Amino acid sequence: MNVLIIGSGGREHALAWSASNSKLVEHVYVAPGNAGMASIATTVGLEVGDHDALVQFAFQSDIGLVIVGPEIPLLEGLVDRFEFENIKVFGPRQQAAMLEGSKSYAKDIMHRYHIPTGKSKTFKDYDEAVAYVQQEGAPIVVKADGLAAGKGVTVALTIEEAIGALHHVLKDDAFGAAGAQVVIEEYLEGEELSLMAFVNGTTVLPMVGAQDHKRALDGDKGPNTGGMGAYSPVPQFSQSDVDRAVADILQPTANAMVEEGRSFTGVLYAGLMMTTQGPKVIEFNARFGDPETQVVLPRLKSDLIEVILKLLAEEPVELEWSDEAVVGVVHASVGYPDTYAKGVPIEGLEEAAESALVFHAGTKQAGQTWKTNGGRVLLVAARGETIAEAQSAAYQASTSIKSEGLFYRKDIAVKAL
Repeated sequence: MNVLIIGSGGREHALAWSASNSKLVEHVYVAPGNAGMASIATTVGLEVGDHDALVQFAFQSDIGLVIVGPEIPLLEGLVDRFEFENIKVFGPRQQAAMLEGSKSYAKDIMHRYHIPTGKSKTFKDYDEAVAYVQQEGAPIVVKADGLAAGKGVTVALTIEEAIGALHHVLKDDAFGAAGAQVVIEEYLEGEELSLMAFVNGTTVLPMVGAQDHKRALDGDKGPNTGGMGAYSPVPQFSQSDVDRAVADILQPTANAMVEEGRSFTGVLYAGLMMTTQGPKVIEFNARFGDPETQVVLPRLKSDLIEVILKLLAEEPVELEWSDEAVVGVVHASVGYPDTYAKGVPIEGLEEAAESALVFHAGTKQAGQTWKTNGGRVLLVAARGETIAEAQSAAYQASTSIKSEGLFYRKDIAVKAL
């Protein structure tokens, strides 16, 4: 069959790579994709928001399965549209994607269905929000309610910092409609785990865990980003820890969405804090995580497309995983997540790809020259028998890549060592 993947980043490159390895797939298309995917897929110059054109392309190209990568088209109802046209699609409908689209909605579901998470309250009024922060004290977490590309969260260690974050969201209108209200949450202590699952209604197939590195700089310093690297497995947590997260969080959430009349199909991503009281939800995403997908899919021995098709057909599925570790290092534009230049030349990508997987996110090709074209530019993922081996291989491959416009963290996966 022909497969169409929606999106243009590193996550979509990893999905296209995985789909291209499927025995069921004849051809992979990615809309709009990026130049780095050209060796494994055909990129199609259609934007993720152009639903009519995407549907038309799916009919013209005899697409047997659509996989939606990013969150915005999910919240704009792209899955609903494909379903209406009887085109097989993997991803949550608009109503179910609200688990990611509104943090206050997700909190409401968790509180009503007793899914473990931190205490929280939602505010539209700045003065009321400030009064609540002063009452609760710090550390405390301030989040823009809607989608802010991973940048709408402030972990405030002081009351002043929390008030500054409230001003930024509610008064300065930093995130537009996404910041029309804020969710103020209890600060949870522990170590983070990203746990994704393939879901269809009440069927939940957990993937292997990963850990993301959100801060821009070594030692978890600097501003929050969309993610500067990830690794899998996460040896700090036992299988029983993961099983508990599935039983207490992922399964009850899938059940709750069915109960709410918003049955969830697609990838449910739980960003978890592993606290002394057990796993608690920091956030839900309604799709494959980025950069976690780039380290989780290389460990999947099962055929990704076969897994999705069986799940959609409500047939039994077994997931098979490699015992190998994968470490992924993001190379980002200097200045990211704030302002950065585009169009800076990159050398050494072919050399890096000889020993590692190089997933492109924000690159473009001008003749034979690769150039930067985004904030997170690429991710170098390497396998190893152990995390230490995978980490060493990822950094070794990273040294091949030369660009004055790029930087990367030197401590990805250090917590696991």
